Amino acid sequence: MGYTDQRFNVNLSILFTELPLLERPAAAAAAGFTAVELWWPWIETPTPDQSELDALKKALDDAGTQLVGLNFYAGQLPGPDRGALSVPGEESDRFRANIDVAADFAASVGCKALNALYGNRVDGVDPAAQDELALENLVLAARAADRIGATLLIEALNKPESPRYPLVSAPAAIEVVDRVNAATGLGNAKFLLDLYHLSMNGEDLPEVIEKYTARTGHVQIADNPGRGAPGTGDLDLAGLLDRLKKAGYEGWVGLEYKAGDRPSAESFEWLPRPQRAAN
Repeated sequence: MGYTDQRFNVNLSILFTELPLLERPAAAAAAGFTAVELWWPWIETPTPDQSELDALKKALDDAGTQLVGLNFYAGQLPGPDRGALSVPGEESDRFRANIDVAADFAASVGCKALNALYGNRVDGVDPAAQDELALENLVLAARAADRIGATLLIEALNKPESPRYPLVSAPAAIEVVDRVNAATGLGNAKFLLDLYHLSMNGEDLPEVIEKYTARTGHVQIADNPGRGAPGTGDLDLAGLLDRLKKAGYEGWVGLEYKAGDRPSAESFEWLPRPQRAAN
């Protein structure tokens, strides 16, 4: 088993970032991958010009890469922000303006998973008010995802790197998943299980897999410590992915790790080339 029986995709917002955005799909394809995912690529705007969206679609199509995951607008990411949907005022407005733009773009490229990062706590704002706003926005996002036949993903991050983000455990993220599904009745909100983030939180990864695989819509991996490629840290990622498979997970596994000082294309030696193309 190990890595042989997985559907991997490359996160083009953390790998191949030495290249301009529109060159990254072809670079991933040249490295042997047929599927990719992205954070929201236009951090300055939730509503980029249609020509920019068209150019990204063309780059994906020309490379023969399938976009399998896309974040909604999440503020400055990479940067200090961890999402916009629970941040009152302008950021919440920007998230709402992005919902249909992101969903329509996802539909145009056949992407079936949209990740909605919750956003940091804000000084002087009642956390309960932020959670209420978050639920309103997540309901809108879930309905937009449902309109295009997609899953809405809710992600837990890790407390050491994201101390102001409230969803820093699997149960905390699952609670939001349940709240959204209860509010919409659609059942299309799922957990984004990121093994790196959960390990940084000190969670029992086999237990998380056992309890929540059925509620999981997407998986991401990086080794720990260091957030590098598998084999650069201490996590038994092959064994954990085996557990996920045995628990019934058949979805994508996003490679969301840092290549370090070398070109991204050289960071995949842990994964034999025949296993990079999604079957």
